[in-house]
Amino acid sequence: MPQRRRKAENYRIGPRGPARCYCYTMTLRYFLLLLAPLGARAQTAAPPLPDTARTVRLPDATVTGYGQRLPLRRTAAAIGVIDAQTIDRFNPAALTQAVNTLPGVRLEERATASYRLSIRGSTLRSPFGVRNVKTYYNGIPFTDAGGTTPLNLLDPAIIGRLEVVKGPGGSVYGAGTGGVALFETPAVAAGTARASAGATVGSYGLLRYGATAEAAGPTSAVRAQYAHQQLDGYRQQSNLRRDVLALDVRTAAGDKTTLAAHFLYTDINYQLPGGLTRAQFEADPRQARPGTAAVPGTVAQRTFYASRTALLGLTHTYQFSDALGLETTLYGSGTAIRTPYLVDYQRDAGLGLGGRTALRYRTALAGRVLRLQAGGEYQFGFVDGRSYANLAGTPGALRYDDEITTTTGFAFAQADYELPAGLLLTVAASYNRLHYNIERVSDALTRPDAYRFQRSFRPEVSPRVALLKEFSPAASVYASVSAGFSPPTVEEIRPSDGSLNGGLQAERGVSYEVGARGSFFANRLRYEVAVFDLELRQTITSSTTTQGIVVFNNAGATHQRGVEAGLSGWLWQQAGAGGGPARPPPACAPGPALPTTTSASAAPTWGRAATPAATACPARPPKPSARASISASAPASTSAPTLATKLASSSTTPTPLRLWATGCMGPAGAGATTWPATWMSTSSPASTTPWTAATASVTT
Repeated sequence: MPQRRRKAENYRIGPRGPARCYCYTMTLRYFLLLLAPLGARAQTAAPPLPDTARTVRLPDATVTGYGQRLPLRRTAAAIGVIDAQTIDRFNPAALTQAVNTLPGVRLEERATASYRLSIRGSTLRSPFGVRNVKTYYNGIPFTDAGGTTPLNLLDPAIIGRLEVVKGPGGSVYGAGTGGVALFETPAVAAGTARASAGATVGSYGLLRYGATAEAAGPTSAVRAQYAHQQLDGYRQQSNLRRDVLALDVRTAAGDKTTLAAHFLYTDINYQLPGGLTRAQFEADPRQARPGTAAVPGTVAQRTFYASRTALLGLTHTYQFSDALGLETTLYGSGTAIRTPYLVDYQRDAGLGLGGRTALRYRTALAGRVLRLQAGGEYQFGFVDGRSYANLAGTPGALRYDDEITTTTGFAFAQADYELPAGLLLTVAASYNRLHYNIERVSDALTRPDAYRFQRSFRPEVSPRVALLKEFSPAASVYASVSAGFSPPTVEEIRPSDGSLNGGLQAERGVSYEVGARGSFFANRLRYEVAVFDLELRQTITSSTTTQGIVVFNNAGATHQRGVEAGLSGWLWQQAGAGGGPARPPPACAPGPALPTTTSASAAPTWGRAATPAATACPARPPKPSARASISASAPASTSAPTLATKLASSSTTPTPLRLWATGCMGPAGAGATTWPATWMSTSSPASTTPWTAATASVTT
């Protein structure tokens, strides 16, 4: 079939360097031709055979959203979801490729493990770090009180699910006009008792290894996981080492009470190569930032980021009745950070405390379902931040010593009312407060009248109104208007040159959005589309001084407009040999697919479980199933958007199409060796993650 599948030759510029890669691409026209027989078959088959694979593969996902916990088709918001299987399918060593399959969302690695998360253009003010996006880890506020999210603390192996709510989420989640990211660790099924270990090696010194132990009974579950990753990096001065330990414990303390504890510890150290000009990049894309007459380069200054962070969260859920429940989370965190950069050597020690509570009530009003929720969130942060002169990676003379105290909190309320004709009305609002207190301890004696800086931002009300119309279980449309605000973070008020930007104002914006989602061919093919317009005032932007110091200012008003679209479905599904009734896919022993950017891969997995059916492939292997997905987005910007495909992309170049097929092969019998094979096609000419040479895992 040469006319249907062509061989493309691409050159990669990224961690693999200008290496030649052969991959296969499939045109959209051919993709649609493959889908056409599915629709024809669904219409002509009489009577239809039971298709259990369909219900297994494409369930009606339930999302947290704005706290409603409703099916996605009943949620009046643009929400993207990825799970651990999606992460493994692309690259278990990095989150970028999996997250970038979500339309309107882009995760970038400025340096190895140094992330920027953009939701509808929210990185306009983020030359580094994750700002303007509220993040939660197992329901625990993961964005600190100062507005910064340490996304580099999370290893992909500990993530079981990521849900991204696009657009201002202030009505329920507080500050932020970009969106909300909800991370969850993998759940443990009742009756499970297993331990596993695995290792991965690859190019540019990639080494990953880890171990997982989990067990669950009827009323409790525990899961412990350790992950280590190290990498020399593609560029000069881009070494990485990260160790992550995650522990999750859940138990039912009665018929109405549930307790959960989540512990996370991360020790990370990675070098900072710095940015390049276009001329420097074209001369040598692998070089670190060179020095100038005024500022030494990153190699000479031995720039890196190192931190040790511990987070402990406790969640208590009490169900008063079937209609009334209360969920409360308390957390504490501690961190120590060392960051030598071009002009300074920063050493910070921080403490974070806080909690969140939500009361949910379900009742009937005029014969219609009414859902109510109300609650609040509070965060306290203290940082002892000291800045020294950077003497080639070692601290020199003290430049300044600040003690920073941040308190923030909000209260929220939301009502969801099911109206006649399949309408769902949502009305919500929050009331927000934020206060900074910065004491320059090093100036207390020399400048007693000027060493303290206090800033209280005016209280903000962030409302949201949304209306959804469900035509059928296969089609719904929605419209929403929401307002949000995003105050400056500590890094923006206090840049690395030691100045205090007391005049920086909070961003305020209003988002208008309409969208639709649904499915065709008996839920085999799903689509989603959204159009939005975010109007921002007092937009915070950044600029860089000649000394390489990033400073921030308010740049007036901006309009961030965009279009997002996604299409996913199954080209064919598993069925019994000889055209018999479809059956669920075999439950092969779990194991990572080979995370490679080449055209084909396969990785062995050895496993054992309590029953033969749970581990072994059938004696007569079923027909393989294949799934294809297309998504596109017009990225938000201050100029007219240009429609661009956004799929399994690296952090530098989007990929126009992604395909994958999975099958189960191997002999029958309990404890048999299974070889889940994965094939993926991509036409991305660049990759920012290393090529994986081999992956192996063992499960008992």
